Amino acid sequence: MSVHDEFSRGLAGRHRLGWIFEWTCRLATWGSVAMLCVLVLAVIGEAWGWLTWDFLTKSNSYKARDAGIMPGLWGSLWLIGLTGLFCVPLGVGAAVYLEEYARANWLTRQIQLNIANLAGVPSIVYGILGFTVFVRMFGVEKQTWAVSLGFVDFEFTVPLGRTVLSGALTLTLLSLPVVIIAAQEALRSVPSSIRHAAYALGATRWQTIWHQVLPAAMPGILTGLILSMSRAIGETAPLAVLGAATQMTFAPGRITGPVDALTHPEKLARAPFDSFSAIPLQIFSWVNDQGREFQHHVAAAGIIVLLVVLVLMNGSAILIRNHFQKKIRW
Repeated sequence: MSVHDEFSRGLAGRHRLGWIFEWTCRLATWGSVAMLCVLVLAVIGEAWGWLTWDFLTKSNSYKARDAGIMPGLWGSLWLIGLTGLFCVPLGVGAAVYLEEYARANWLTRQIQLNIANLAGVPSIVYGILGFTVFVRMFGVEKQTWAVSLGFVDFEFTVPLGRTVLSGALTLTLLSLPVVIIAAQEALRSVPSSIRHAAYALGATRWQTIWHQVLPAAMPGILTGLILSMSRAIGETAPLAVLGAATQMTFAPGRITGPVDALTHPEKLARAPFDSFSAIPLQIFSWVNDQGREFQHHVAAAGIIVLLVVLVLMNGSAILIRNHFQKKIRW
């Protein structure tokens, strides 16, 4: 056998292996999509005729036909809004400090190692932490705290407990490691020549980070934020450990709708310190109910609502990310 024939046979074998690998990947991809479509269609079929406007605007009930998801929907929106409000400055600020300011020493390496480890901690551990700190330590039992500065004594109140704010802070602890790691990777992806050019033109480090590095890293930062918020909105275990209600007859702040929120701003101010439920908790409650209509139809309608909220939230974040990505020029 000549060298040419041996080479041709080896090349044909490599092409055959490449073709097998390509179709294996295709089957894995489209098989996953097919299974997802089957599951979604099955849930839609169970929720058909139950997902109505009344279901979105009514409170929960012991009768399946009268059950609604309004308290859980408002609770989830409050939770994810406050979680994002806390995660963005804390997570991005920590990433900027670790990447742009902190020196590479033993302490920095330990911080990085702990952040990476915290990203893999089970969510129920964060629920236990949130319950211990925000409910027990700063909860109703010890709401008033006295502080002495030597020359003056004063008291202050920490309005936590089983409230929306406690739930949002717990989900913030859960989401921060992912946000920090994603933001660090996005900052590392910005070419160092961008920084050097800014310094050469006389910009300070802060001006370089604010006007050049952060805008260039924003698509990656938003990707990490999308992933962390998507995980947070579907979490049940931390909120259950925290003591959030599975059955609620009112939304946080006793808000009945968008118009009520605009005409009564005092309800908006009271909502973060009110008790709450969330969509995953209500779905969990319905699935474990004894009634077949709750287990199949009402729970399926709640799942569709959760999926729609998740898709709308992710879609909005992706549009914002693409908007920033179009501005990158290098």
